[in-house]
This record gives sequence, C-alpha cells and structure tokens, in this order.
Amino acid sequence: MRQRIFIAINLEEKDKNFLAGYSEKFQDLPAKWTKKENIHITLEFLGYLTAESIAEVYKTIEEISAKHNPFTIELNKICYAPPDKMPPKMIWATGNKSEELNLLKKDLQKALVERGLIITETEKTFIPHITLARIRAWDFRKIEPEERPEINEDISFSLGVNSIELMESKLKKGGPEYFVLESCRLNN
Repeated sequence: MRQRIFIAINLEEKDKNFLAGYSEKFQDLPAKWTKKENIHITLEFLGYLTAESIAEVYKTIEEISAKHNPFTIELNKICYAPPDKMPPKMIWATGNKSEELNLLKKDLQKALVERGLIITETEKTFIPHITLARIRAWDFRKIEPEERPEINEDISFSLGVNSIELMESKLKKGGPEYFVLESCRLNN
C-alpha cells in the first residue's frame, strides 16, 4: 500500500491560530480556507510512496535535521498567489528569503536525489509561503474587478523552526487531512 507523503515544517498552535484568523477577515472571498490544523510550510512533496521508501525518507530527514540548527522565518505579507496571477489561485502568508531555510531545503533535496527518492533539485531560491486558502476561480471571476477584495497586507510575524516532519496526506471528501508520521528535531 502506498501513502501520499510530503516533508513539512509544522507551526506552533499559536501561530496556526493567528494565520487561521484571516479566514474571518476575508470571509466574503470565494475561497476554501485551509483547516487550522493543516497549516504548514511544505519543503518537498514526494507523492505516493511504499513503506520501504517512507523509511528511507525518514532516515534522510533524520540525517539532514541533525546538520541544521533551529532558525526563524519572518513572514511579511498576506497576499494573492502566485504573484501577478489573475485570477489568483491562492492566498498566501509569505516571507523574506531565509538563508537557513534555503540551505535546509537544498540539503534535503540533494540527499533525496542521491537516494533516488526525487528526480531533481530545484535551482531557484525557496521563498517561504503558507497556503491559507485556495480561490474558487469561477466564483472569483463573477465578482466585478473593482469589488474584489484587495489582499495585500503587510505583517510582521516570526515563526520558530525547531523540527521538520514527515507527513502523510489523506485525501477526504471534506478536504485533505495531514498526519505527522515522524518528527525530527533540528540540531540543538
């Protein structure tokens, strides 16, 4: 049996509460908001894997997390995404480029490629983002352009990164549910 797997940075409960609050602020927007418990930063989506491959991914995460120290990610904007796309597909909380995050992602990808768990590494710099909502494009297009809510809010929000998680995504009728399979603390 294969499981749908990804690697993520999970957030503390207080951080999830803060970000989930935007669903109230923009409740008139035709969007499906991410469930509070599902808010995370995806580092790598791996797809459907066997138990053997999942064990290899976990071993990889353990090795990479031991080489990195805890760090902070600064989020600075709530906005439509991807940038300059109309109609937008999502609402993101996004942040500044983080050297530590970029290095963690590159090391993780390199190790996953070496073990044949992914095909290629990404060359571009990874900018942290959290999907807060997915826009229902059909309904969004029905709103007159001048009546569409402007979502371009500056924020100043710090997230502490102390671990990375091996996650499973189960697709359900009401939307995906995410489960932590393993958590690996960053080197302290």
